[in-house]
Amino acid sequence: MDSRSRRHTASPTTSRTFGVDDRTASSPDASRQCTLLRDRLGFLNDATMAIGASLDPEKTAWGLADALVPTLADFAVVYLADALRLPHDLDANPPELFSSSRHLWQAAVTHDNHPRWEALTVKDDTWSPEPTHPVYRAMASGDPVTFSVDADIAAVLDSSSRHDLVGCSLLVVPLSVRGRKLGSAVVARHPGSPGFSEVDILTVRQLAAQTSLGVDNGYLYRARSRVGDWLQRSMLPQLPERLSSVDIAYRYVSSSHTAQVGGDWFDAIPLPGNRVALVVGDVMGHGVRSAAVMGQFRTAMQTLAAMDLPPDHVLRHLDDLAHQLGDSYLATCLYAVYDPVIHRCTIASAGHVPPVLLRQDGTTEILRTPTGAPIGLGGVAFESFEFTVADGDVLVLCTDGLVETRTRDVESGLEVLRSHLTDPQRPVEEQCRTLLQALSTPDQEDDVALLVARLRGIPSGDFAQWMLQPRPTTPGLARRLLRTTLAEWGLEEMTDLVELLATEVITNAVRYASRPIDLRLLRTDILLCEVTDDDQHRPVLRQASATDENGRGLQLVSHLSRRWGASAKTTGKVVWFELDLPEGARRGIAD
Repeated sequence: MDSRSRRHTASPTTSRTFGVDDRTASSPDASRQCTLLRDRLGFLNDATMAIGASLDPEKTAWGLADALVPTLADFAVVYLADALRLPHDLDANPPELFSSSRHLWQAAVTHDNHPRWEALTVKDDTWSPEPTHPVYRAMASGDPVTFSVDADIAAVLDSSSRHDLVGCSLLVVPLSVRGRKLGSAVVARHPGSPGFSEVDILTVRQLAAQTSLGVDNGYLYRARSRVGDWLQRSMLPQLPERLSSVDIAYRYVSSSHTAQVGGDWFDAIPLPGNRVALVVGDVMGHGVRSAAVMGQFRTAMQTLAAMDLPPDHVLRHLDDLAHQLGDSYLATCLYAVYDPVIHRCTIASAGHVPPVLLRQDGTTEILRTPTGAPIGLGGVAFESFEFTVADGDVLVLCTDGLVETRTRDVESGLEVLRSHLTDPQRPVEEQCRTLLQALSTPDQEDDVALLVARLRGIPSGDFAQWMLQPRPTTPGLARRLLRTTLAEWGLEEMTDLVELLATEVITNAVRYASRPIDLRLLRTDILLCEVTDDDQHRPVLRQASATDENGRGLQLVSHLSRRWGASAKTTGKVVWFELDLPEGARRGIAD
């Protein structure tokens, strides 16, 4: 017997709890008729509650099968369209059995453990009824099919033990809702039992209608829930564990039981020069609406970060954007930029919880940044705060949902956070997990975003910088400097490629710059080359035709580099490109 079926211990002669024979209902005993009616109504009530107890289509099918056996039948099986358990695109109509395929899935089987029911169970995962099969006929017509099994019908059932079914009473009821055919229910009684009366058929049809509604609602709920979860989760970043200059761990916990994402967000955005922008923000409010606003703010923050503006300027632009979105868009935000070359961080805050720094000696410090007003209030100046960090220091950024509760204010929460930051050598993933466990409460009322970053500076031996005058001879000088540095780093095999791409970028800078050009070469897990000049016009990649004299340099950079870009600066622009290091020469990952 199929392991997916359920067995009842009742014998085939189990009495029905209410009249399965019309003759019983015609008894002159009015009291007995009232009892039978009360039993039937009670059965319908219990069955309906069992069928509607879940939004899972399979559990709904089990509710129907368990309700029918042994009260109305000795055997019951529920078939559902196989498409009901597959992922579904909400842009299309919900699946219908006969619109695409006739595959049925045996969702529930219940019986009294008699061997003859083996002939009515499906052995494979899916099943496709032939046009002569009673299930097909019932679903095609949309009406119940009832009969007493004879030799001809038993042959249609196509089973080696079909002779055991001769004399059984079968009832097939289609499952359909809103004009869509979703499956069918098959119920049967042993030979010698009364056939299915009109009252029985009406009862099964009523329960089948309830099942169809539950199955369809459950399917639509799961489909929409998947889409909702995907949309919400897409608003939060999936950050790598390591960037070139920071190790990252993060957590997000929603306070809502219905929405997986609220108004809190975090991000780690790579910037030119191996710098990294670390962001934590908190939109006022909870739930899906706050999540939608958060998604807009996070996207805007990434766009502003790509412009490589100072932190206070980023918050200023974000505040202006909030006013364009609407008067009710309020958020706190912390924006930090870490420069691994000069080992410094620059932070600006918009009314946000201050970050905490764990230094290499084990001491902790709450960084009291100048606190501006929340984003969206307008008319408030934002200030940047700069401080020096050491290689291996740990920076912790969070939202107030982590440190503030009904019984604990922000300052007390920050002290608890500091008390659990004791070992700077612990992996940041462990640090993140420890802080969340220590500060979380069962009655959490606010979303939580936590970002822990270990700062890894670039050693002076992996960094080279030159200031070059914008002269026609500068590209040649730059090639000699790059060649010498690459030889010192043991990267001679990269010399030709680096010289070619750097020459294209430096030549453009020489053409337009009026002040010295800054050339930088950095070696981490990749090789980064940057050229900074005082011209504000950023180069744009375009398709150069066979007769064009310009535009080919950037095409070379784009095709031959791992990644490249151009960012605006307050005093000009920086154009950069990255190259993969040869195998075995990666310093950032190995160290």
